[in-house]
Amino acid sequence: MAAVLAPVLAVATLSLPATAAPDGAAIYARCAACHTKTGAGLPGAFPPLASDFRALAAKPAGRRYLVLVLTRGISGPITVEGKPYRGVMPAQSLDDAATAAVLNHVGTQVARTGPAMKLFTDKEVATHRASVGTLSPADIGKLHAEVGGR
Repeated sequence: MAAVLAPVLAVATLSLPATAAPDGAAIYARCAACHTKTGAGLPGAFPPLASDFRALAAKPAGRRYLVLVLTRGISGPITVEGKPYRGVMPAQSLDDAATAAVLNHVGTQVARTGPAMKLFTDKEVATHRASVGTLSPADIGKLHAEVGGR
């Protein structure tokens, strides 16, 4: 009997993922504390995650910016949807797959207006994370307008 089950168990094991993919919605629960569950943000304090997010995610430089905001943090003044924000967001302790998962959740479930959303991959996140150099959260804040944030 064991000889018959061994091949079946081997095939079943091969078809299972080594680890479960990160749950972007569960990770976003942390973000919702400031940006709210719907991504509306809080006026003057935390920017909304809607058309600005999707517009940024549609451009290579904007995609890099979004990854850097999560992985390095952001500070300083930015303008989102015509309103100023001067808050601080600390870097999030997420690996590349979790970063991609939460960005994809925001881009598909929270931010539903704007250009079509191309999903982030953990490889893309790793590439952008490696490109950070010596950028500080304040430097990343300055990138917002430069990469087409609105």
